[in-house]
Amino acid sequence: MPHVITQSCCNDGSCVFACPVNCIHPSPDEPGFATSEMLYIDPVACVDCGACVSACPVGAIAPDTRLDAKQLPFVEINASFYPKRPEGEKLPPTSKLAPVIPAAEVRARRRPLTVAVVGSGPAAMYAADELLTQHGVRVNVFEKLPTPYGLVRAGVAPDHQNTKRVTRLFDRISGHRHFRFYLNVEIGRHLSHADLLAHHHAVIYAVGAPDDRRLGIDGMGLPGTGTATELVAWLNGHPEFTSLPVDLDHERVVIIGNGNVALDVARVLTADPDDLARTDISDHALEVLRRSAVREVVIAARRGPAHSAFTLPELIGLTGASDVVLDAGDHRRVAGDLAAVSDRLTQTKLQILSTLGDDSSSPSRRRIRLAYELTPQRVLGERRATGVEFTVTGTDEAHRLEAGLVLTSIGYRGKAIRGLPFDESAAVVPNDSGRVTDPGSGRPVPGAYVAGWIKRGPTGFIGTNKSCSLQTVHALVADFNAGSLTDPAAPPGALDDLVRARQPDVVGSAGWRAIDAAEIERGSRDGRPRNKFTDVADMLAVAVAVAAPAPPRRRRLLARLSGES
Repeated sequence: MPHVITQSCCNDGSCVFACPVNCIHPSPDEPGFATSEMLYIDPVACVDCGACVSACPVGAIAPDTRLDAKQLPFVEINASFYPKRPEGEKLPPTSKLAPVIPAAEVRARRRPLTVAVVGSGPAAMYAADELLTQHGVRVNVFEKLPTPYGLVRAGVAPDHQNTKRVTRLFDRISGHRHFRFYLNVEIGRHLSHADLLAHHHAVIYAVGAPDDRRLGIDGMGLPGTGTATELVAWLNGHPEFTSLPVDLDHERVVIIGNGNVALDVARVLTADPDDLARTDISDHALEVLRRSAVREVVIAARRGPAHSAFTLPELIGLTGASDVVLDAGDHRRVAGDLAAVSDRLTQTKLQILSTLGDDSSSPSRRRIRLAYELTPQRVLGERRATGVEFTVTGTDEAHRLEAGLVLTSIGYRGKAIRGLPFDESAAVVPNDSGRVTDPGSGRPVPGAYVAGWIKRGPTGFIGTNKSCSLQTVHALVADFNAGSLTDPAAPPGALDDLVRARQPDVVGSAGWRAIDAAEIERGSRDGRPRNKFTDVADMLAVAVAVAAPAPPRRRRLLARLSGES
């Protein structure tokens, strides 16, 4: 009864450490880990111990006898990663991660290593976790919102609750006695890079790639256009996107780009609202979706099927949950690509695409259409978007699609950080293994480090940030041990005073726990995992209540926010 890794795999790699027989690959020190769409368990080598199940932060691993119908394809997908060999012959161990990446030692000093981490998403939390494995290290995490966890909270589709389970790991990390949250504090506004260095030995920036790549065609910017990333934030109740104008009164939505985020948006827009009502989707989004007139979402890609940007697990999840079709021309493209490609992963994607229905019949329910070799030329409409004009890629043949909403999903860009160098072309902070470097001299910028997408660009998955952050932390600790980091000039304890003077509405760990508990309580009344606050003022009202006794008026407000009568 071998275990199987399924769709929700986040590439965290915790299972690799837990496995006693080294049957999970690729591991973080092996070629291909950074670009692998998921991890795979060798069914021959697996000894059915279950250690990986406990280690997985997103519940992606199960015995092959406990898979549901939608997960069964992953039995073959896991096995196909490994070469065929005689029955009973196991692969020799090629890696056991712990000896390859030894734990760093923190040199004894007058003051313990104290690190500021800017951002609170996966890269930030994995960096904090690795730092806190070292004796005596202190970690302070700064986040501009009153709530932590970045894209896990605001960027994962609401119906992917298993993926969001990684926050349980982050909750355990933030509960460490040497970990502190400074939420609702924006670096560059309330505090500067110099302020952070005055109170810490080093600063790790794990701020992601917050900007969308924009499509430079006429009509983008009209009402009825936007990005898939913005729409996911709106679905998730991100306070900066609650007022996003989302018009679903037309029967068709067009998404340009076919990565995983595009698939997420299409799946949610065509889902049954009653199913979404059991997730942590925002109330305002659920209300709009209940009134939606959308019957079809077209996901348009410039290249052919063999170059699809979505991952195999996401394709399996999409086709298992939604009505997905191709037109006759794209079925021919799939057949042609399938005959020409030799890559096993691409072949599997194409085989799944070849089994999809066609778009010739009227849809009996909302559907998703994958469309290929369409190059966008302009958004149609004068006062608002009414459709998109494409050309068939490589030709002058025009192709128009009517639509009431046009979204782009063509990637992300990092954003410059005040006080640090920035590579505009790559949209990352220049660095060497996480050490920020001066582009002129190539020398490290003392005390400045990066992790996650701002370090390497927008590649990989949630768990890919674990090995990325690990590399950065090892560089930082090595610099500390070598005496390259300057002790903080400010006395211990002065940071709290500075933060509260600059931002009186700072939210600490206790405040976040109060917000978290209130959201879970609100959701439990309707059988939901949580019902999020979408207004910063409401979050602060709950957080402040744990810091001081609430007067009667505030108690009434808190009761209303918690959904009490």
